[in-house]
Amino acid sequence: MTLDQASNGQRFQVVSIADRDISNQAIRLGIYKGAELTCAGKLPGGPVIIQNKMQEIAIGRGLAKKIGIQLI
Repeated sequence: MTLDQASNGQRFQVVSIADRDISNQAIRLGIYKGAELTCAGKLPGGPVIIQNKMQEIAIGRGLAKKIGIQLI
């Protein structure tokens, strides 16, 4: 399952990030393999909003399709 398939309120763990360059940038935002995050919302045809503790981050759909997740 990829991040773009998560539903509002679902808690998940990141299991993979397809691109090494994207992975290196995502680490700065707290998105890394093993991170436990929450899908805070999805805008129709737009970004996926994820919550990492008290921080919310908008992830574009194209990028969200490259992040593998597992629901917890």
